[in-house]
Amino acid sequence: MLVLVILAFVFGGKKNDNFDIKAEVEHGDFEVLVTTTGELQAKSSVDISGPRELRNSRTIRLREIKIQNLVAEGTVVDSGDFVAELDRSEASNSLKDLMDELEKAESQHLKTQLDTTMTLRELRDQLVNLNFTLEEKEIVLEQSRFEPPATIRQAEIELDKAQRTYNQTVENYDLKVRQSVADMREAEINLEKARRKVQELKKIISKFTIYAPQTGMVIYKKEWGGEKRKVGSSINPWDMTVATLPDLSSMTSKTFVNEVDISKVKEGQDVRIGVDAFPERSYTGAVTSVANVGEQLPNTDAKVFEVLVRIEQSDTILRPAMTTSNEIVTQTFEDVNFIPLEAVHANDSLSFVYLPSKSKQIVLLGAANENYVIVEKGLDKGDEVLLSVPEDPDSYKYTGKELIPLIEAQRAKEEAARDSASDEDNSWDTIKARRQKQS
Repeated sequence: MLVLVILAFVFGGKKNDNFDIKAEVEHGDFEVLVTTTGELQAKSSVDISGPRELRNSRTIRLREIKIQNLVAEGTVVDSGDFVAELDRSEASNSLKDLMDELEKAESQHLKTQLDTTMTLRELRDQLVNLNFTLEEKEIVLEQSRFEPPATIRQAEIELDKAQRTYNQTVENYDLKVRQSVADMREAEINLEKARRKVQELKKIISKFTIYAPQTGMVIYKKEWGGEKRKVGSSINPWDMTVATLPDLSSMTSKTFVNEVDISKVKEGQDVRIGVDAFPERSYTGAVTSVANVGEQLPNTDAKVFEVLVRIEQSDTILRPAMTTSNEIVTQTFEDVNFIPLEAVHANDSLSFVYLPSKSKQIVLLGAANENYVIVEKGLDKGDEVLLSVPEDPDSYKYTGKELIPLIEAQRAKEEAARDSASDEDNSWDTIKARRQKQS
């Protein structure tokens, strides 16, 4: 056919109608699809994490911990098998600092204990000496009873002063004992706190060798930006997961739908799923979740919405991170006529097709998908339409003008629906506007 077209162009210089590419109006079931690319992930999984004590600790602060060793992704492990090793450098430095703090706390505890012992011993000795002085003053007063009154009064005053000094020293001793008890309690608390810090960090460091919590296949944890954690990646107290053990018996496809099509996607819609790694296999599923808030993926300008698709079948060959092709069936029409989108043309207000009979047939169109559009009125099953603009299109006359009122009513209905913020329709006018915007 290509050779004939070239020969006709070279020798004839004029296009012949026989070379117009035609298509027949098809009749049958019609689906409106949203096609996306997704990625397999397990519906549920168990995290393989570093020491979770770091998250709950009020005293240990390690900002970032690097992954020093990690088994290959896809490794099947049993419960208790080695999975990863975390870098101990920062933790070891912190442990040295805590050991220094513990040594200081031990020294301070001993110093407080010695100071308290010496101080209380001095006070006790002082009390003994004051007690002797008090007894001496009592003897002096007893011996002065035959002395003049002034001498007796002087002895009484000296005895009162000695008694007062003794009583004050006893009170001071009681206060000093209570102060010493408080100082010792503070030193003991600081010492115990330093010991707990050392013990806690040692316990955390002992968990830097990470083992599988159960049997499964190791899948690396994905960072927020999409990259997987590997040797050299860092974890932090708020996200200690280094890998996961997914439940491979229940898989979902995580995909993203652009903001133009998201209004068509609803929970419960059927989905046909293919896996790029196994093109000969196909699966069925259903939409289980549609995000309410859009996001912008790295290196893209368009806003997309996350959609999760449950895969109905269980297959041992399916693995997380495999690429999937998803056809979300948003609408289904039975027993309708439809034609390729390429056959439809439009002026400012009408949609029409070129017929081999050299006429422009006005058509009332319905829903459309990526390749075809429903013809509600204007064509019948088996009619032929041209897929491209013919030579001298101005010579083609319009037919089917009786459909114009129906087209205008349809357009008014669509505008009203858009104004009331209803779901975006799949009409040919909408498809056309969308294509113009994209181009």
